Amino acid sequence: MIIAILGPTAVGKTALSIALAKKYKAEIINFDSMQVYVKLDIGTAKVTSNEMEGIPHHLLSNVSLDKNYSVYDYQKDARSLIDKLQKENKNIILVGGTGLYLKATLYDYNFTEGTTNNLYNDLTNEELLNKIKEYNVEELPHVNNRKRLVRLLNKLENNESITNNGNNLLYKDTIFIGLTTDRDILYDKINKRVDDMFNNGLVEEVESLKSYFKTSKALNTGIGYKEFIPYFNKEKNLDEVKSDIKKNSRHYAKRQYTFFNHQFNLTWFNTNYDNFDKTINEVINYIDNK
Repeated sequence: MIIAILGPTAVGKTALSIALAKKYKAEIINFDSMQVYVKLDIGTAKVTSNEMEGIPHHLLSNVSLDKNYSVYDYQKDARSLIDKLQKENKNIILVGGTGLYLKATLYDYNFTEGTTNNLYNDLTNEELLNKIKEYNVEELPHVNNRKRLVRLLNKLENNESITNNGNNLLYKDTIFIGLTTDRDILYDKINKRVDDMFNNGLVEEVESLKSYFKTSKALNTGIGYKEFIPYFNKEKNLDEVKSDIKKNSRHYAKRQYTFFNHQFNLTWFNTNYDNFDKTINEVINYIDNK
């Protein structure tokens, strides 16, 4: 059995994954694109060794910060791991917030080896469009739509043949669980989590990683880290950095909901923060009656 736990940041996925792993004697595979990296602990709210309660965790702190670890790399590693654990008759719990990683692993997504995701920060929109024209694309994005330009050029340069057979689930015994809560409660939890990160040493963690910012895509694009760049450049103070992390985390949560709802056939459960055991039991009851 494979159980995939999805939900926005700060909704309680880690606690649920541990409870379900104990109940079903499962091992946990992370699908958060930032938590795969070593040294990124506080800013990613990475599960601690105490929180793991002895449950084996995989694809967590397994990638060097100077490596550009792509969705192709993750897909390859995760599928290999799933096959290994299934041969050992282990139940598997996938938990995280990067929907594309989960989709690429469990569904029929094909990538060309070496797939990368460039931001092309050194190119203007016009230059992006000119590069796309070199591939004789019939329908060109509008020059002002930078997001589409970047996405399309990435696909062209990667020679991607993504067969988005979105409904072709490769692992038929997968159960999709979504954790959710009211928006105001979620935003409050996100804000408090960021406050806790700062109280627990986020600034010191980021300061210790300064030398990696020149080469690490994760640090330059990941929420909780990229916001420090203007601080290093003396353009913003720490209060502004904290505010930016909160704002970006809230926006990310909205994008997560949109992706999860469009891409997965999942059942949502409300997080009961006052009595989380109630949430756990509701999920267990649902799984046991599938």
